Amino acid sequence: QVQLVESGGGLVQAGGSLKLSCAASGRSSSTYAMGWFRQAPGKEREFLATILWTGSPSTYYSDPVKGRFTISRDNAKNTVYLQMNSLKPEDTAVYYCAAKRERTYAGVYYYAASNDYDNWGQGTQVTVSS
Repeated sequence: QVQLVESGGGLVQAGGSLKLSCAASGRSSSTYAMGWFRQAPGKEREFLATILWTGSPSTYYSDPVKGRFTISRDNAKNTVYLQMNSLKPEDTAVYYCAAKRERTYAGVYYYAASNDYDNWGQGTQVTVSS
């Protein structure tokens, strides 16, 4: 079991930046990938980005955040980050990190569905004012 704790959320003006962190503890060595999601009030949880946990830090992003958000990892610190730039009011949401234990399908490297992930953090609020 992997425990995840997000931090770094807060209130920022439109156009500003925030960097979220997600610290993993427990059996993080058995992780295949880490992902970031968000959920705004009244909306479904939305995939943002994912990064492979071992080997090459390959990444995959959803279209709404591609070019503005960057996911990265520090394996020595068991931490994954989400650097968010050019923030917009519509980015306001609770942001969650998630861990996926194993690669599910041969030939599929990136997973963007919430139910692909096994462990979740408690979330951190990001509010972008206009």
